[in-house]
Amino acid sequence: MSTLAVVLLVAAALVVVVALTVWSLTRVRRLHRLHVRVGAARGGLATALERRAEVALRIADVPGAAGSGRLRAAATTARSGAAPTPGGHDPAGAREARETAENVLTRELAAVDRAGLPAPLAAELRDAQQLVVLARRVHNDAVRDTRVLRSRRLVRWFHLYGTAPEPVYFEIADPEPAAGPGGADVESGRHPTAM
Repeated sequence: MSTLAVVLLVAAALVVVVALTVWSLTRVRRLHRLHVRVGAARGGLATALERRAEVALRIADVPGAAGSGRLRAAATTARSGAAPTPGGHDPAGAREARETAENVLTRELAAVDRAGLPAPLAAELRDAQQLVVLARRVHNDAVRDTRVLRSRRLVRWFHLYGTAPEPVYFEIADPEPAAGPGGADVESGRHPTAM
């Protein structure tokens, strides 16, 4: 083999190594940004869920509110559940328990007669529910984007995501659209959800 052929072969190998290194670095940076985005979205979701539970507890305190005992119990259970953790860890199925508790709270809030609530409290409930829907969608979109990139063959082969846990979706039912004045008014972009 001639010296020129060896030089060309070494140069081609260097180009491949440099290209693979640059590609790997861009994927690592993108994965890092996506994991940061999931963490921020998870924090926003936890805040939105906490706010909704606080509003539900205030609604349960309204004199003469029907079903206030069930609403208070559902809100207390939802608040006592483990919030989505910033690190993405799910100790002992805490995420599933929190999802179940939030679904119970959603059902109890759907049964609230909003016409009987003071206008500011009804508006606050509407805002809190819309925030939960938006925060959950932002979180699940970030999780989806991260999981898609993590599923790429070369990303898996080179283990480019490091030690970061695979993010998981937070699935709760969106409140149903308004049935009329005073009803739940958070629109669900998905097909109707059986609660």
